[in-house]
Amino acid sequence: MKQQDFFIVWSKLHGDAKVAGIVKAWLIISFALVKPLSKLKFTPNILTLFGLFFGVLLYINAKSPWAALLLVLSLTCDGIDGSLAILTSKFSKWGALLDSTVDRITEVFWLLTLYKIGADIKLLLAIAVFASVQEYLRARAGGLGMPQVGVVTFAERPVRASFIFIALVASAVDIAIIPQIVILWLLLQVISFLMVTRFLFLNLR
Repeated sequence: MKQQDFFIVWSKLHGDAKVAGIVKAWLIISFALVKPLSKLKFTPNILTLFGLFFGVLLYINAKSPWAALLLVLSLTCDGIDGSLAILTSKFSKWGALLDSTVDRITEVFWLLTLYKIGADIKLLLAIAVFASVQEYLRARAGGLGMPQVGVVTFAERPVRASFIFIALVASAVDIAIIPQIVILWLLLQVISFLMVTRFLFLNLR
């Protein structure tokens, strides 16, 4: 499959979303990463499970100097499994369900990693609730016939991973800013939840 064909299929699978800007840049990178993986006979579901595997390793090695790298590997596997599915024409409803389920489980390990390096458990639980409900609302909207939730919030999954990455780096260099990072994350997560709720209210009522 050529890169342009890859863009076309991706767009169709995402409600004819425009391939431009940051999205196009990421798809170019993603396409380059999955090309060799397809030749090695990797499957999208294996990549999805590798994302969870690295998430568990991250939790186990939360205080390791390599923790931030494990987070990047976990997020990358999750980010390119869909691209591999397109490239190999192995996308399915089961794969989509597995991907979403594993994403939620992996994020639990991400949050447990923050707890392990000193974050307040009550704030983390609040973040988990708002993030999970936000993703549930999107999934439920799809079940009600909405092809995609057309709103990008302040706390999408890559942003959530960024907060964790910063916290891990701060912990590694002994900078005491983890409480501030978690509070900022919670604030943005609440705002994001309200953004999705408002969008669905206006479009589904």
